[in-house]
Amino acid sequence: MAAPELVATCWTTAGTARPLDPSEVSPLTPFERIDAVAAGGWAGLGFAHEDLELMRSTTGFDQVAQYARERGLRHLEVELIADWWLPEEAWRERWDLLLEAASAFGSPFVKAGTAFGEPWSDLSPLVDPLRRLAVEAAGVGTRVALEPLPFSRVGSLPAGADLVRAVDHPAAGLAVDFWHVFRAGTSLAELGRSLTLEQVAAVELDDADAEPVGDLFEDTRDRRRYCGEGVQDVTGFIRLLEDLGWNGPWGVEILSDEHRRNGLTLGLERARATTTACFDRARSTSP
Repeated sequence: MAAPELVATCWTTAGTARPLDPSEVSPLTPFERIDAVAAGGWAGLGFAHEDLELMRSTTGFDQVAQYARERGLRHLEVELIADWWLPEEAWRERWDLLLEAASAFGSPFVKAGTAFGEPWSDLSPLVDPLRRLAVEAAGVGTRVALEPLPFSRVGSLPAGADLVRAVDHPAAGLAVDFWHVFRAGTSLAELGRSLTLEQVAAVELDDADAEPVGDLFEDTRDRRRYCGEGVQDVTGFIRLLEDLGWNGPWGVEILSDEHRRNGLTLGLERARATTTACFDRARSTSP
């Protein structure tokens, strides 16, 4: 089988920046991040909205996109839209920024999330708002990829799949992040029963300890493991998605204090090597 196309998702190359810090802007320039990703053999990388705000006001998106293409990168991702079910003034400015970046980059999707808190049992209030995002995303040639989180309103991938099914628009899909699968208590068998290939807009790989360290947000932000260095069934997850028909690209999303201490070059080397080893095991062993 062909070697997997691996994408270093936004936090994997963000340096010391962390989600929900007072500033989420990476101390590294987009060009430094692109150079490191290209030199490491990756297929692409991602940027978060605060980096994109700075990028738009300085270099501009077109220059960054051209720089990435010249270095052989094929996939540029953007994230994250939140509050999209609230009145439009709560989210329109950020959404327009993300769509502008996605259009300039040729991004395959814009990632979407929901508010933290107990998962909702009734997701029907989200159907029309998510369909609106899908229509607008399709208008610039991309998709919206909803990422269910076990500590958010859409708390699991099966729930997210039901929501996307209700939205019933080809530009509405799911970001299937393995961390959020196992921390929500979703088995691989249940995940396989709930997903169709058409629903999957993005796949992200990572690993973790058996039990969370701190609360779920602290665990996802500061304690993820490199693939194969935790105890989760990364190889089984890869096999499931490949059996479903997914052929990439595969995001590698490593958020951890350890990864940030390693620095950009070493962190990317380790993230790629450990992920590649998981693919080798997944493809050479039986379930």
